[in-house]
Amino acid sequence: MKPKSKRRRTSYHQAWPYKLWDHPLKIGLWSLGLLLGSWLLINTIALRSAALGPVNAFFVLGGSIRREIYVTELAKQHPETPILISQGSQDPCIWLIFQRSEAPIRQVWLEKCADSTFDNFYFNIPLLRQWQVHKVKLITSGTHLPRAKWMAQILLGAHGIWVEPDIVKEEGVPGNRESWLKTGLDVARSVVWAIVSQVYTPKCADMIPLSDVNIQEWQQQGFKCEYQGKVQ
Repeated sequence: MKPKSKRRRTSYHQAWPYKLWDHPLKIGLWSLGLLLGSWLLINTIALRSAALGPVNAFFVLGGSIRREIYVTELAKQHPETPILISQGSQDPCIWLIFQRSEAPIRQVWLEKCADSTFDNFYFNIPLLRQWQVHKVKLITSGTHLPRAKWMAQILLGAHGIWVEPDIVKEEGVPGNRESWLKTGLDVARSVVWAIVSQVYTPKCADMIPLSDVNIQEWQQQGFKCEYQGKVQ
């Protein structure tokens, strides 16, 4: 009886590795887990390094003209740092704000594709990557938090870009409304897109440099700026 028992144990121990590795699904899961773990490790190292470096870009989320007024001061202090304004005020309003502040405009880009906070990141991550940005100053309002901050950390962080929030003080009510349901849904889809965006790159067809804004043409057709900007 003892030899039989021994043969069974030997047969079991010899068989189980083959049962594991001969199954394609198990091999795929192990490979995916190894790949994901390696990516997380490399990305964490990149983020730690980026956190210690200088800010490479100013990223303004649309919703209040005060954010655009605020970034003009940063433009004067850091004229070589690119500025990306996502779905902000009308083009001539931003142009006039920069002119009034005597802030440089050659490094300012206006993106007009986004219709939501998620879109702010969806359309602009490719451009920030193209600029080889590793640390971004995210300019928004306190009423836009914590949703904007969490989404930025998930989506930009997935591409090795460290996020430094810069909160602009508001007067009145900016164009953002927060709720926990909205925050939860946006954070959930941000996690999904953080993975998908590693292999898919969307493009925005409506993006221009601020220096290309034709103020004479806008004055002829008419425009209206947010009253807090005090520009016409």
